[in-house]
Amino acid sequence: MRFGFIPLRRFGAGAVAAVLVGGLVAGCTIEGSSASGTAVETSVAPAPTLVSVKDGARDHDPTEPVTVTSEEGLRSVTMTNQDGKVVESELSADGRTWTTTEVLGYHRTYKVVAEDRAGQRTTVSFSTPDPASTSGVALAPLDGAVVGVAQTITMRFGTPIKDRQAAQDAITVTTSPPVEGAFYWLNNSELRWRPAEFWTPGTEVTVEADLYGKDLGGGVWGSKDNAMSFTIGEDVRTVVDDATKTMTVSRNGEVLRTIPVSLGRDTERWATPNGTYIVGDQLESMIMDSMTYGLAYDQGGYKTKVAYATQMSWSGIYVHGAPWSVGDQGYRNVSHGCINVTDEAAQWFQNTVKRGDPVVVRNTVGGTLSGWDGLGDWNIPWEKWKKGNADETSAW
Repeated sequence: MRFGFIPLRRFGAGAVAAVLVGGLVAGCTIEGSSASGTAVETSVAPAPTLVSVKDGARDHDPTEPVTVTSEEGLRSVTMTNQDGKVVESELSADGRTWTTTEVLGYHRTYKVVAEDRAGQRTTVSFSTPDPASTSGVALAPLDGAVVGVAQTITMRFGTPIKDRQAAQDAITVTTSPPVEGAFYWLNNSELRWRPAEFWTPGTEVTVEADLYGKDLGGGVWGSKDNAMSFTIGEDVRTVVDDATKTMTVSRNGEVLRTIPVSLGRDTERWATPNGTYIVGDQLESMIMDSMTYGLAYDQGGYKTKVAYATQMSWSGIYVHGAPWSVGDQGYRNVSHGCINVTDEAAQWFQNTVKRGDPVVVRNTVGGTLSGWDGLGDWNIPWEKWKKGNADETSAW
């Protein structure tokens, strides 16, 4: 005996029809079915249109794209801000997924209106964060720079950060080859990263600060992302030894030159601090003014132009030409903390070293350069640095 089948009718994209013939149901029993042989058709409601943001949501991450999906397929989707500006978007080839293609803004209210092919309409309104203020971050060294083996990474925020951990978590440091390293805060505005040991020449480093859309605490949110890359150059190291009154410069383990020096006077106030310094700015000439650190001219202060000044610390210690102390260089310490050499030696030194090269000072009667000086990062013990201090705070 042959059974005839009545073709299924389509009710929208998701409708389903069940057919009964001669009181028989293939594969299942439907309660209440008629024995008269009449076909029964039932339809299923269209699947709902789904929006990735809940209606009424607040503080939606503006970096997260908004998506609208529908199994039925989408007839139209429009998203506008409070000013009526239409947000840029794209629709998938199958017409079932719609996605924003521009980054959303702070202080915005958005409205999504979507209609699927079955005529079902969905409306969602939401808002993004309304920060009291925003902050970006400046990165150093400069993008594309070739730096020394002692170079640390500086991340300087435009305003003090209350949630240090959130800011730190938004920054990624990638090295090739892989290197053990860690973050450490010098204050609420400045974060550093350094390896456990001096870099290996040739190491490639990339820093990515994905701050936009991040809550940094205290009403401050990230204003924009930033990124940079740099390379570690040749291993150039300098050792300044007060025991011999000399400065020895080496490249890749080979001594290039030993230079007589005069360091800071052998007093508690003026002695050059011991420790590891990092080469910073290099200036062909500069004015050194003792008033910048509180020594008045009538108290033995000075305002002097010097040649070939190579920065070693933010507190004002430089290697520079000092023709007035040539007779003392190699014999006595007569400076206010700087490393005095001849103009010729200062020029040679500046042409030989680069930003990020280490300068180690030892055997002076001074203390140790502060790890919070700005170029004294290596004077904070690694075990302390590695533990981090994101959960702490400072006065500024």
